[in-house]
Amino acid sequence: MADPKRTGFEVPAQLREGAERSVEQARNALDTFMGAARRAAETLERSADTAQASARDAAQRTFSSAEQNIHAALDLATRLVRAKDPQEAAQIQADFMRSQFEAMQAQMREFGATTQSALRPTDAATGTRRKSTET
Repeated sequence: MADPKRTGFEVPAQLREGAERSVEQARNALDTFMGAARRAAETLERSADTAQASARDAAQRTFSSAEQNIHAALDLATRLVRAKDPQEAAQIQADFMRSQFEAMQAQMREFGATTQSALRPTDAATGTRRKSTET
């Protein structure tokens, strides 16, 4: 690089100070941007974790309900095989239908609650579900 004494050209102090301020402002802006990007990535990660937990919970409830329904059907078959006459078999069938209708209603309420919980927005800062404000 040329020696300023030989070329007769020097960068004015004001220009140098302005350039230094510009570089410092750029550095601060980059730090602010990177901090915001990190926070956004963390929020996204928490939301993904929450969605995954909700899906896992829904799958577990589905398997649990299916298992309950299968056991109930097998119990029905056992009771029907042991029925002494057609009237007892009809009563067993009617009792089964009533109890299964009640079980299915309870399962649907659970599924509804799980779905509503999964769809509720999360708090961006903590990744936790917000309480519903609806009544």
